[in-house]
Amino acid sequence: MIRLSIITVTYNAQETLPRTLKSVLTQNYHNIEHIIVDGASTDGTVKMTKEYKRDSYTIHNRRRVIIVSEPDNGLYDAMNKGLTMATGDYIVFMNAGDFYPEASTVSSIIRKAKAKKAAIGKLPAVLYGDTDIVDSNGVFLRRRRLTPPKRLTWRSFRHGMLVCHQAFYARKDIARGIAYDLRYRYSADVDWCIRVMKEAESRQLPLLNVQATIANYTEEGLSTKHRRSSLKERYRIMEAHYGRFVTLAMHCWFAVRAVMRV
Repeated sequence: MIRLSIITVTYNAQETLPRTLKSVLTQNYHNIEHIIVDGASTDGTVKMTKEYKRDSYTIHNRRRVIIVSEPDNGLYDAMNKGLTMATGDYIVFMNAGDFYPEASTVSSIIRKAKAKKAAIGKLPAVLYGDTDIVDSNGVFLRRRRLTPPKRLTWRSFRHGMLVCHQAFYARKDIARGIAYDLRYRYSADVDWCIRVMKEAESRQLPLLNVQATIANYTEEGLSTKHRRSSLKERYRIMEAHYGRFVTLAMHCWFAVRAVMRV
């Protein structure tokens, strides 16, 4: 049976974490490993995660929940810690405030991965889908503006981050070999996804669009709060992967597109 490792990074998240934990707890797919990497919270976050671990153990027949609470060097350092601990076949990041649309979301994703394996003899390198944007209270705001293409490659991200990080499931044997680049403070996830997809291409492994909304993403994430710095980092990341000319040309198009929408 395919095991999924969900990694949740927290810091003083007692207000937003409950809906994330409830969302994972109520998934009807049982072979889930939940890794919670906390940055030494000073509120009730750690107590909450321990109560959740007890409930998860009981409800899901000893579901594996790992809790680590210690100082870290920021979000992506914590995410790297989670990667090293993951034992599942796939890894996904579902941070405090994010949650699944349905109790059957994970089951549906895994079912499509199994069907693809049955057809081609190997698991896809990446499973991906669509995302809805919610506010800090978990209330639906809108569909994400950038939508995942039918056929995704690492070159697709020239057009922006077409797949939200929370809707990007990477095979562990690829993901664990690619650490988040700590030179980036706000957009290392963009760089990481591109590098995962490059590795998938080098192994001639497919990326599978599960053709469903598979994550609700809280708008007030780190990159949203620091939007200007995040955009500068994304420009650097695009330049590193796609070259200066392509990056400049694409950003000119982004500017024209923004004006056309007004």
